Amino acid sequence: MKEAYLEVTYRHGRPLVAYYYLPRRPGDRAQRTARGPSGLLIDYTRGGRAIGIEITWPSELSQAAMNRVLRGLGKSPIKRVELSPLLAA
Repeated sequence: MKEAYLEVTYRHGRPLVAYYYLPRRPGDRAQRTARGPSGLLIDYTRGGRAIGIEITWPSELSQAAMNRVLRGLGKSPIKRVELSPLLAA
């Protein structure tokens, strides 16, 4: 997968949890998870590359908080339109 994308799980029409998939190489698997701010859990490969971010409190997430984490990982910021499924709920 070459591009990042957001996957959202809903319950009763409200976002329950979300996962932001970061670009991966074939065969990449999460070997370690670290806590980030704002209820974010960051998955890393054995080699230490971030491959995804679990959003455990989607209703509390802001674009600014997500972009701070992405910048810290050396990734491109997320656009508001990409977070719209979470921000609209």
